[in-house]
Amino acid sequence: MSTIVISNIKATGETASRAVSGVAAAWVNFNGTGTIAARDSVNVASLTDNGTGYYTVNLTNSMGNATYALSLSSDSYQTSPWYGTWIMQYPNSSLASGNFKIGVANYLSSGGADPYYVYSATLGDLA
Repeated sequence: MSTIVISNIKATGETASRAVSGVAAAWVNFNGTGTIAARDSVNVASLTDNGTGYYTVNLTNSMGNATYALSLSSDSYQTSPWYGTWIMQYPNSSLASGNFKIGVANYLSSGGADPYYVYSATLGDLA
């Protein structure tokens, strides 16, 4: 495999270029109910179910350090009763270069919950 070294990229049809460091280093869309499974991902080796509403995302290629940005969201995909927006919370642990832990809570019950859709995007430099 060849490696191309660049500092900026511009997709076909775009008018502005952007720094390569602004492109997601990893992302995942996974099912948080039952046996968890990724629907699609980039740079995600595996997922770990740590109990109701708690997951670990294990990266294929580690981040360069533990000061990367992490964006999280989820959706219950339920119509009756409708739970509205799920709140993502970061459990009492630090970001690690090779993985991160996320938690999901239902704002109505304040308890952990397993949503149908869990999304994460990780921005920062790879090791």
